[in-house]
Formats: sequence, structure tokens, C-alpha cells
Amino acid sequence: MKSVLRHVAMSLVVVALAGCGNRNPPAATKVASPALAGLVVHAQAARDEQVWDGVVEAVNQATITAQTNARVIELPHDVNDVVARGDVLVRFTDVEQKSARSAAQAQVAAAEATYREAAATYERIKAVYAKGFVSATQMDQQRAQRDAAQAALASARAQSEQVGQALDYTVLRAPYAGIITRRYVQVGEAVQAGPPSPQPLIALQSLDELRVSVQVPQSAVDAIRRFHAADVLPGDDGARRVAASSVKVFPYADPDTHTFTVRLQLPAGDSGLYPGMTVKVAFATGEVKRLLLPASALVQRGELVGVYVLDEHGVALRQLRIGHRIADKVEVLAGLDDGERIATDPAAAARWLTADHRAGAAP
Repeated sequence: MKSVLRHVAMSLVVVALAGCGNRNPPAATKVASPALAGLVVHAQAARDEQVWDGVVEAVNQATITAQTNARVIELPHDVNDVVARGDVLVRFTDVEQKSARSAAQAQVAAAEATYREAAATYERIKAVYAKGFVSATQMDQQRAQRDAAQAALASARAQSEQVGQALDYTVLRAPYAGIITRRYVQVGEAVQAGPPSPQPLIALQSLDELRVSVQVPQSAVDAIRRFHAADVLPGDDGARRVAASSVKVFPYADPDTHTFTVRLQLPAGDSGLYPGMTVKVAFATGEVKRLLLPASALVQRGELVGVYVLDEHGVALRQLRIGHRIADKVEVLAGLDDGERIATDPAAAARWLTADHRAGAAP
């Protein structure tokens, strides 16, 4: 009986020692860091810039005015209509102009007949004068009559051309392709060519050639003149840039504001800009080192901007303070050091962090 009790007691001691040997449960296995796509960022040489506000203008813009006295009978186009070069913009009554043209043509015909007669008479007198049958005075008189008839013919033709031009003014055509921005008259109105000044009819702007006008302070003019390079930023984020084909600085300042006007010629093509728009203009003023990273690597969390940083400890989301946006890259002002490695695929980095946190929280 005693031997049985001793055996049971030894068995309990063994079990108790086994339970005290490992009080903590086995730790959960961490998810191994995958080979995330990354990029080592370095400071790059980039141009230093100053940004100013500008206004888009049409190079070709005009207000077409009346050049004859008439009444409007047709306005084929309205405001915001796009017209091609040569399209009719305004058509006027032309009864008076046609009558004047007919009278001018009749005067030309009469002057031509008079000149032909005077020229023929002069040739006859000239032949007789060569034989000595007429005096030099008669010869001079006939030559004068011929010359006077020739001058009268030239005057009649000039008058006919002037009247014909007045008839052409009864149909106004677009001098270039563009868009109608304003219409000053209506059908049925009588217009005057003056005085004191011609009456405005149609305002037209061309969208083919655009420029940007910027007012810059005199302190920035020297750098702008030295580099002569600028980009137009159509959007507020600066993601898209349109390089100016030329930069022209006016050689004088406004005496009231002490600012210089700078004009930037925009390249031909659809830039998404229209006359009257306000844009940001970034002028090159020097060269600096900038820490740039792809804009696609950024992570937006409300008003905060960050990036996933890769190191030997794994992946971490770090907040950044960003500056200029240049094409598809963003300047980093604070939050990232030169030589650090970032994840170029923020979605993959976020998935890895989620999986890692779940594995660490598993019992």
C-alpha cells in the first residue's frame, strides 16, 4: 500500500515540474517582409523658381467696327460661336452703295470715251504737225487735252474703286478663325462709320495663338531676364506644366505700381487655356538641390501627406511636408532624408502593414 502511494506522489511531482517549465505560450510568427518595389531618393539639381499670377490673353483679338453707313440686315453668328476665317459676321443694306457703284462705273465709261477721242485727235494733229501744217501751239493744246482726259479717266477709276470698297464694307467677314466674345448691334439697327468714331459691331478673339501677361516686381526682373525660362501652371496643384515658347520682359516699368510686364508666348496646340483665365507662372531664377520623389508614391490621409519608408525594420508610414510639384514629381521639404528608401507602390506597402499587424495581434 505504501509503495502505491509513493508512485502516485512521484507522478504528480513530474507533472508539476513539466507545467512550470514553460509558462508563456508560443509567440506568433511574424509575416516576413516581402520584396516591395522601392526607390532610394536623392537630392537632384533643379531650377529655383518664383511663382507669380498671370492672365491668359489672345494674341489676335479685335473689335470690328462699321466702315460704312447702313442698316444691319443679318447677323449669322452670336456670342460664343466659333467662326472660320472669311465667315460672314455682319451683312448690311447695300442699296445706296450699289447705286453709287453704278454711277461711278458710268463716269469711268464716259472718261474712257473722252480719253479715246482726245488720244485719237492728238495722234492726227501729231501727224499733221510733222508735215508742218499746224503750229506748235495747236500741238501743245491737243497734247494738254489728251493728258487732261487721261487724268480724268484715272480719277474716275479711283472713284470707282473707292465706291466698290464701300460696297464691300456692307459685308463684314472674319479676318481670322476665332470665337465671338461680344456683339454690340442687333438686326435692324442703323450703324455709322463716324464721326466721331466708327461704331463697334463684333468682338472677336482667336484661340490659335495665346500668351500670358504677368506683372512682376522690379526685384525679380534681373533673374527673369537672365534665364528667360518659365512654365505656366494651369492647375492649382502644379501637376501639369506648359513650357513657354518665349519670354519677353518689357523694357520699362509702370510708374504707378513699379512692376514690369512680362509676356509669355504659349506653344501652338490645345493647352486647355483660354483668354481671360488666371494662371500661375513659375519663372526660373537659379538652380538648387531638391529632394524629389514620384507623386504616385504619396499617401493622402485627410490633410496629411506621407510616404511609406522601407528599412531594415520593415515598413513605416511617415508624414511629409511637401513643396513645389514639378511635372510628375514632388519636392520634399521635411520628413525624409537623402538616401532613404521609399515604397513606390503605396497600396502594396499598406497591404503588407495590414498583414503584419494582424499576424502580430494573433494569439
